[in-house]
Amino acid sequence: MTDPLKAELLSVALEAAARAGALLRDGRPADLGVAATKTSPIDVVTEMDLAAEKLITDFLAERRPADGVLGEEGASTAGTSGVRWVVDPIDGTVNYLYGLPSWAVSIAAEIDGETAVGVVAAPVRGETYRAVRGGGAFAGDLPLTVRPAPAFGQALIGTGFGYLTERRAAQAEVLRALLPEVRDIRRGGSAAIDLCDVACGRLDGYYERGLNPWDHAAGALIAREAGALTGGRPGEAESGELTVAAPPGLFEPLQARLDELGAWRD
Repeated sequence: MTDPLKAELLSVALEAAARAGALLRDGRPADLGVAATKTSPIDVVTEMDLAAEKLITDFLAERRPADGVLGEEGASTAGTSGVRWVVDPIDGTVNYLYGLPSWAVSIAAEIDGETAVGVVAAPVRGETYRAVRGGGAFAGDLPLTVRPAPAFGQALIGTGFGYLTERRAAQAEVLRALLPEVRDIRRGGSAAIDLCDVACGRLDGYYERGLNPWDHAAGALIAREAGALTGGRPGEAESGELTVAAPPGLFEPLQARLDELGAWRD
């Protein structure tokens, strides 16, 4: 890698994610409970979410004190360097709460508002996914490449659901219409891992409404660098309204069908 800033940001992100992942994997209390809720009673925060975000933000402040930070659990500083970190200390908190393996630490670094580095560490899987804009995507040292686009009816699609009752009902209607049209649909519980699974070829495509920047920033970059297209509604970038990822040839019909089904509506 020839860009020294991106190389530094990647190194910092990898170390921060490794430290947080080790804390979460090895320090999970047997009696872990809910510390708080957010948008609804089932949108939970655990004490480990808070501890992991503090570990990450303290580490970033030590290594890159002039940078901004946006964290899921409330960390927010503007910074002066032009770099902003977008942090999800546990993507898949409900999975983590229940002892399910599909959770991850997601850390992205933006330079002047554009995602330049993404790291997603999935400690229970024993995998760390990484990408630098323009430099490809990797799991460890293994280069990642999306699957070739299948026919729409042969596509294995990942998705996720929100925590608000009305949104879940709308998402169920989209799922009801889409499920008979594709090979099958998976719901893993971590948007960051789902996006990395597109990059790895473990999913053909992925969509979800209601994501926040920390949910998709790192994973979407990893998917793109592995050859996927990402976006929201036709002509728009991925956002809280809709996030779609798939290889060229599948992305376009999937995005169009989701738009037709109103997957962006509550």
